[in-house]
This record gives sequence, structure tokens and C-alpha cells, in this order.
Amino acid sequence: MENIRVRIAPSPSGNLHIGTARTALFNYLFAKKNKGKFVLRIEDTDLERSNAEYTQNIYDSLKALGLNWDEGPDVGGEYGPYQQSERFDIYPKYVQKLIDAGFAYECFCTQEELEAEKEDAIKNKKAYIYSEKCRNLTKEQREEFIKQGRKPVVRFAVPKNREIVFHDLVKGELKFDSNLIGDFVIQKSNNTPTYNFAVVIDDMEMKISHIIRGEDHISNTAKQILIYEALGAEVPKFGHLGMILATDRSKLSKRHGATAVSDFVKQGYLSEALVNFVALLGWTPSDGEEIKSLNEIAEDFDITKISSSNSVFEYDKLNWMNGQYIKKMDIKKLTEKIKPYLEQNYDLSELTQAQLEHMVEVTREPLTVLADIVKDVPFFFGKDVDFEDKVKEDVLNTEVSQKVLKKVVEDAQTWDFNNLEDLHEKLGDIRAFFKEQGIKPKETMWAIRAAITGRTHGADISAVMNIIGKDKFIYRVKNAIIS
Repeated sequence: MENIRVRIAPSPSGNLHIGTARTALFNYLFAKKNKGKFVLRIEDTDLERSNAEYTQNIYDSLKALGLNWDEGPDVGGEYGPYQQSERFDIYPKYVQKLIDAGFAYECFCTQEELEAEKEDAIKNKKAYIYSEKCRNLTKEQREEFIKQGRKPVVRFAVPKNREIVFHDLVKGELKFDSNLIGDFVIQKSNNTPTYNFAVVIDDMEMKISHIIRGEDHISNTAKQILIYEALGAEVPKFGHLGMILATDRSKLSKRHGATAVSDFVKQGYLSEALVNFVALLGWTPSDGEEIKSLNEIAEDFDITKISSSNSVFEYDKLNWMNGQYIKKMDIKKLTEKIKPYLEQNYDLSELTQAQLEHMVEVTREPLTVLADIVKDVPFFFGKDVDFEDKVKEDVLNTEVSQKVLKKVVEDAQTWDFNNLEDLHEKLGDIRAFFKEQGIKPKETMWAIRAAITGRTHGADISAVMNIIGKDKFIYRVKNAIIS
């Protein structure tokens, strides 16, 4: 393949949706696999709904996923501007070109007249198609409408009895009957272009070679092909991706959980895991290995291997995959990513960087998302601990536990809390001591853990002791002893 150019063209009317991110990813992968260019274009022609904050969210979300673009509003390129609102002066000349060539015409129909046509179609149980009554207006008729103050739209004159055929890169051969399309509007009465027209002009001028997008755009493709042909332009190749559905097979929405990339990142999903998971929504690695880096996915990517079916967004699988990435991440890097969540809840100055990294190391095993760590580490901070329900009643306030704690607080005075191996040995000695008295090792450790963490399960107890230090350990054990 030569001169591969693909694009992602989101509208800044909301935060970047995970479905749009999947489309961006597949375009990015296709470009990288074929040594092409990945273009970002912001389609902000809907000025009322567009927002600079959402534009920034698009930038931030794509960058978070590692999908860096070669051309775009912020980085420039030879085919700009890449913000659609800055291209309004481009479209009128192409509208006029189509009118002059007989491929388009002014339509003066009022909204009331169009509604009447639609109601008539409904009464006759027919699909509504514009009547074309303005297609062959005389000069005098046009002048009369203008005198009445009517502002025309411009419609594309769809050819009759034409079968529009194209080979979809994902779904195979698709066909459309031009008689079922109807003359569609390409320029509104306020002289702004419609989506189907603007997107063709932009893709044509930016020399986009392949258009990979969601299957909800399939119905637009026939119209766009007609515009390309009327302008004498080369028609790009199209590939339409199946939809992303929730597990109940309905459209993925906020009621199912996070749907914006920024929401996933905020909750503590690692961008590496998120992009890996999203890549598997419709595509399968050739070797069957699901955990892959972005570069590995790009090397293996084949657009012809994308499923034409819809994909189900399984949050459970994403959680599992994110957990796998957390377990494997370099501890220094992971600690830096976790710090923002901890800083909102704890005074990190209580721990050295080494202690903080050690804490993350011993608590990351059960983490699903980074934010989860907040609820797993409160006993590393502050002097006192909060006890889980019934821990005092069922664990600490028993004869066995009290016996263990009194022994521990006495022996701990000589323990080296800076030596993790020594702490392991000393705890082993304690377990052995009480085992000889008929007390199960599990009960011994429960008593110690409950006293210093307020819980019965959690991180390795020797590591906890090493991190919180001797003074805090003895203080908490003493507080748990009933005098």
C-alpha cells in the first residue's frame, strides 16, 4: 500500500467515548502497520454543542492511550486547517461546482411543505423520499421564492436507477439502490454544510485514503460516494466497525458504568490495559495472546481480521486485564501513578519514598484499579487504626488474642523493625511458641494483624510492621490489650 492516510474526526460535544476511542485505535493501528499517516480532525461545525473543554478532553484522552497523531489542529500539517469550524470558506466553492455541473440544486421548500410530504408518505405507508419538486425550477420561480424571503437549502441530485456498490474492508460487498436515497441536503439555508458534504470535502482535501469508522455510518456511505464521483475525486476505501454493546446487548451507556476514556483513567484504569482491552473489541491477535503492548498490537494488526459482528464490552474482563497490568508494572512507575489517589486521602510525608514503594508492592496483588488501593492502606498512616466490624469483639477481645498480644508487646522491644527477614523470623518464633500451647498459628497471626491494622486480612504482616515501624507497632498492640 502507498500513501496510506486515515483520520479520526470526533465532535467536541462531549468527552471522548470509548467507542470513538476504539475507532481511533483501529485507524492508528492501520496507519502504523502500513507506514501511513494518522490524522486528527475536530468536527466542530455544531457551534452550539461544541466546547473547547471537550476538544481538550479529546487531545488528553487520545494521548493517554498512546494514540499520537501525525497531523492535527495542535501539531499542524500540510492539509490544514484541521478544525472544521475554520474551514467554512472552503465548502461554498464545491457547492457551486456541483450546482454548475448539474449535480446539485437550490431547494426553496418550506418546513411546512416538507412535513406535509412526510405525513402523506406515512398515510400511504411508504418510506419518505423528497419529492424533488425544486429540482427543475425555472429562473422565474426561483426569483419569486427569493422575493418571498425564502432562503434555499442546496440538495444533491441523486441519479435514478443506480446500484451503488462498494467493498467494505470489514463487512465485504455492500449495495445501495439510489432510488431509495432521495435528493439530500448538502448545504443548509444558513450556508453551512451538512455532515455528509463537509466530511467528503475534508477527507478529499486531506487526501484520506481509507475511512475506518462505526457501522452507524454505513447509511451515509452511498451518499458520500456519489459526492466524490460528482466532484471527479478518487473514492477512498471504507471499513465499518461493529457496534460496542453492553453485556445485556443494549447500546453501551453510562448506566452500565464508565463510557468516556477520561472516566476510565480517572478511576484508575491503566492506559496500557485500556488500549489493550479496546483492541480486542472486534479483533483477535494472530497468536491468541491477549496481553500485548500497543507496538505489538500494531505489528500484528490486520484490518481484514476484524469481526463484522458487534462486540460486547465486558467490564469484568477489563478489570481482570487491568489487574494483570498492575501486577506486572515496575513498582516505581506504579507508585507514581498511584500517588494522586493516595494524596487525596493520606499524608504521604509520613512515609519515605522507599516505604511508599514497599507499601504499594505488598498491597497491589488484589487491585483491580488504582483507586482501589485507598481502601486497602489506611493502617499505614496515622497513629491509630479503624477497626472493621466485630474485629474487636470476635478477634481481639478473646483470651487467646490477649495472651498473644501481651507476649508480642514484650518481645517486640528487641526486634529489628528495619530488617524484614528478622521480622519474619521473630513472627515464626511467636507462632511456634503458641503452637506448643495448643494455639493455632492462624489465631496468633489474626491477633497481631487485627491489633495493628484493624483487619483480619491484608498485606504481609511482616511488611506492614517494617513500614509502620517499631514505635507505631508497639503503640497499637498496647492499645489493643485490655488492661
